Amino acid sequence: MHRRDLLALIGASIGLPVLAQPLQTMSQATDRLQVANNVRVDVETGQGKIVIELYVDRAPITTANFLRYVDQKRYDGATFFRASRAPGPADYGLIQGGLQGDPARVLKPIAHEPTTQTGIKHTDGVVSIARNAPGTATSDFFICVGDAPYLDADPNAPGDNAGFAAFGKVVEGMDVVRKIINLPTPGVAVNPVMKGQILEPPVPILSARRAAAL
Repeated sequence: MHRRDLLALIGASIGLPVLAQPLQTMSQATDRLQVANNVRVDVETGQGKIVIELYVDRAPITTANFLRYVDQKRYDGATFFRASRAPGPADYGLIQGGLQGDPARVLKPIAHEPTTQTGIKHTDGVVSIARNAPGTATSDFFICVGDAPYLDADPNAPGDNAGFAAFGKVVEGMDVVRKIINLPTPGVAVNPVMKGQILEPPVPILSARRAAAL
């Protein structure tokens, strides 16, 4: 798949992107982050609980945005609506959730924090914010299944090379993520590039709350 096609896949509620070389070994950047300054969020879904650790110290803008939606209970009643996966039983791809641009519920977009700035690479279980152009991210987020270096920023690539803003990682519930990515996807895609990736029915997000401090 070409890079220009990827950019059409993940966006603010639909758009995806970039080829990149990691600054560190693929799985090491997020694992080395200090836990003390991080916040965990319990996301209760119709398929089970996913616990996300937010890297507040490395991605302050993006984590603050995510926590605005959590603290204002805006994710309650949202959905995981997309599962982009390799053919067959999926051990590679991503699931995407959020408010899909609902004008009554989304907040103002935020500045972009590229992986070259944060050092948080798109490895298995990493959580990242969806966007169209840099600076358009609002509510929608995705969870990587498998390593996805093409989602990282690459200053040497042509065009939109800013990648996506990774900001956390699933620390419990990757079994739930893998269950969701393997659910049926016969839903109607607004963007033709996403044909075959829309969950039907979508998986409800019942609630998203800060976890009790460890």
